[in-house]
Amino acid sequence: MDILTIENLSKSFGNNKVIDGLSFSVPEHSIYGFIGQNGAGKTTTMKMILGLLKADSGKMAVCGEKVSFGQTKTNEYIGYLPDVPEFYPYMRPKEYLKLCGDITGMSSGKIKSRIDELLVLVGLSGVNKKIGSFSRGMKQRLGIAQALLNEPKLLICDEPTSALDPIGRKEILDILLSVKGRTTVVLSTHILADVERICDHVAVLNNGRLALCGTLPEIKARHKADSLFIEFATSADKDKFIALFDMTNYAQTETSVTIHTGNIAATQTAVIELIAKEKLLPQKLEVAEPTIESLFLEVVK
Repeated sequence: MDILTIENLSKSFGNNKVIDGLSFSVPEHSIYGFIGQNGAGKTTTMKMILGLLKADSGKMAVCGEKVSFGQTKTNEYIGYLPDVPEFYPYMRPKEYLKLCGDITGMSSGKIKSRIDELLVLVGLSGVNKKIGSFSRGMKQRLGIAQALLNEPKLLICDEPTSALDPIGRKEILDILLSVKGRTTVVLSTHILADVERICDHVAVLNNGRLALCGTLPEIKARHKADSLFIEFATSADKDKFIALFDMTNYAQTETSVTIHTGNIAATQTAVIELIAKEKLLPQKLEVAEPTIESLFLEVVK
């Protein structure tokens, strides 16, 4: 089942077309990486999904129900974490979450049990100081708790780790990974390492259009580079290999060679034969796998 579907979505601001015929779907219980450079249109798309911004054309549905501008019915299924969540600084975590639960009409018993559960989940159990004294990472964690309070079918996170240090980023990503079995996550980000770590599906937005879309294994298989990476123990071994092996398209570092070839199997065979004959001992010999970074750079250049 697809939790979110987008069909031919377009949005312009004046003469600037920010989103141009965007279509993709998000499967249930996936962590869906929505990638793009700053200004690519990720936040604009999120706002249209939330009904906060009117699309020029196209259709969107959450849990099978149509998204309409200015109406919040589909938002009953959605939890949202903006890039910079705002809180009442004089409130404490439990007070703030109780207020959110009261506003959404949750029962008092349900509010209490969810607050206790979620504060444990996000690592804020026992924290009773005012939110105004929280670090950026603590605010992001509280924002996740708030977004998950009503047990949403879809959790949308807009650049949740963009201003965090490595430890803070890891904490947020671990939390998102831990809720995968209970909700579906759309992670809008330009931090490619975050996507590589926790996402199982990816959509790359470039100039308002979809440049790549699919599961990570599917995308990597479709764009698999015909490259062979060989790392030697010494630069002398590497230099000897380059002098003896017939190749025209390659790159090198101090101790490694990456050969680009149209026939990876034949190249592997020839390399193995040469290193055996010359008694060279490579530290590593492998077919290079594309990374999210290399694929992203390929489609946005």
